[in-house]
Amino acid sequence: MILSDKEIRSALNLKRIIIAPFEAEHLGSNSYDVHLGKILAVYDNSTLDARVENKVTYVEIPKDGYVIYPGKIYLGATLEYTETIDYVPFLEGKSSTGRLGISVHATAGKGDAGFANHWTLEISCIQPVRIYAGMPIAQIIYFVIQGEIETPYTKKKNAKYTAKNHLPQPSAMWKNFLK
Repeated sequence: MILSDKEIRSALNLKRIIIAPFEAEHLGSNSYDVHLGKILAVYDNSTLDARVENKVTYVEIPKDGYVIYPGKIYLGATLEYTETIDYVPFLEGKSSTGRLGISVHATAGKGDAGFANHWTLEISCIQPVRIYAGMPIAQIIYFVIQGEIETPYTKKKNAKYTAKNHLPQPSAMWKNFLK
């Protein structure tokens, strides 16, 4: 079951969902629109290695925008910080974003119950497109969980993205090989 706007508001009032900053005009009938933060992370090397920590360069998006190109992955972060206690958040691109040929996640659209952070966006495009800090980039949909959650994401020993940070987070896949 997906939460309606009324149920999202109720969960916000009960602090079972936190969105900061929250602006009522960004609440849809069953989702909340999130916006692109002002920093992008771009991998330094064109070939990435899953076994090593791949270095990134952080770039601030200028006021006149930043052109992204096909064949590269750009990591962005949502302007909004979110927490979900009793729900599974799903991040999906907005149709207006998709109609520009922009994808906002390669595989990581589902968050975990207990996630508490800015969302890292895995931005790619079909053709060159200029993007802007603060533009609506995606929407979060909240699904009800059946049953009690035993271990929220922030309490998992192997959770790699729990440090609160407004910057896009590069892949931490390499930590899976440290055994």
